[in-house]
Amino acid sequence: MRTKALAPALVLLLAPLATACGGDASGASGPKTVTVTVGYQSKTINTVTAGTLLRSLGYFEQELAARGKKDGVTYKVDWQDYATGAPITAQMTAGKIDIGSMGDFPLLINAARGKELKQPTRLVSVTGYNLRGGLNTVVTAPDSKLESLADLRGKKVSTSVGSAADGTLVRALQRAGIDPESGIQKLNQQPSVGASALQAGSADALSQFVAWPGQLAYEGRAKALYDGAELNLPTFHGVTVREKFAKERAGVLDDFLRAQRKATDHLRAEPVAAAESVAKETGLPAEVVYLYNGANGIATFDPALRPELVDALKQDVPVLKAAKLVGDVDVDGFVDAEPLKRAAAGAQEYPKAAAARPELWLKGQARTQSYDSPRELLKAARGAEVRAAYVPDAVTGTLWFADKAIWVAEGSDLRAFVTPAGAKSYVDQHTGSGARIVSFAEAGALAS
Repeated sequence: MRTKALAPALVLLLAPLATACGGDASGASGPKTVTVTVGYQSKTINTVTAGTLLRSLGYFEQELAARGKKDGVTYKVDWQDYATGAPITAQMTAGKIDIGSMGDFPLLINAARGKELKQPTRLVSVTGYNLRGGLNTVVTAPDSKLESLADLRGKKVSTSVGSAADGTLVRALQRAGIDPESGIQKLNQQPSVGASALQAGSADALSQFVAWPGQLAYEGRAKALYDGAELNLPTFHGVTVREKFAKERAGVLDDFLRAQRKATDHLRAEPVAAAESVAKETGLPAEVVYLYNGANGIATFDPALRPELVDALKQDVPVLKAAKLVGDVDVDGFVDAEPLKRAAAGAQEYPKAAAARPELWLKGQARTQSYDSPRELLKAARGAEVRAAYVPDAVTGTLWFADKAIWVAEGSDLRAFVTPAGAKSYVDQHTGSGARIVSFAEAGALAS
């Protein structure tokens, strides 16, 4: 019995068409193709050097194109955007995302789930960090009568359980003598849902991570109640990779980390341009992006796996264990510094985070101006066309919008604070020097 030859069109239909995550696909005569899937959080702007900014700059694709010319492979990048780290972890443990970025608490959950599901992951770099914890903030409604963390007792507080912001809330409540479980009514909500709940009055406060607190404050929809930097515990976001992918595609991972360094260089050299770019991609106000990612921003961008950040990660484990979100986590086994050492061989180290300075962004300017004191900034801003003015908290150093800060006048000095409680505490400790809380307008008038 003779078998008829298949028609050419049918042959094409039967040829393999799909590329596997981090894998290959070869047509009958076409080149081998490798698709690398990257999960990121566009609006969690502390991850931009491994996500939004990196994608817009095209540095990873450039690195892969150079690699492809050498090994005859066509590399493609599939960027997948998520609101939080949890779905990235779910996709990674299913083998569908190769590289992901998320905050410190979600990173620990990523490590735990990877081990449980036999899809181990590794932490290979940091995106942005704050050594005191200033990336997480508790905010209330603009007209709220709540003035301190102690006032949250019995109140409804929205947060995302398992996030760094939830970790900040738990620790802050414990320090205030409030049981994090029974002392408040915790609402487990996505950031956008929590923001709406705060505005609707169904939540009394919102504990969230970058960039939600700054955005809500900037838009006049919230005011700061508690600055996470008061904990004085480092917080950061980082890059995690599937262990299998890291072994099979070590060169590609190195390319990603080199590209991340290039994006970090760009952000540090051109912070205003980077903020404008991220704002365009995310729809966030550029002024808010700059609050966190600017030259004196709350976040410091550096891929290095600094010992103090790794130590902070170890201190986070008990918080997640108490919430029954993880068991024991081998942090030292999760952290893998070797890929970054390879990728950054010969590169200079970035300087550590410096103390923030008052900063003025005038309309139409591509550069900002820093000042030695809040008084000098207010004096320079008077009568100028100001796009945004930023001042560091007098105690924690957390940068905040000057017109949203709480101001204290003390003799000829002017100090800014992120929260009313911070300002009140300072005044109570300096009654003999005549320290008093003044409005933003009064502070401006005193400065001039």
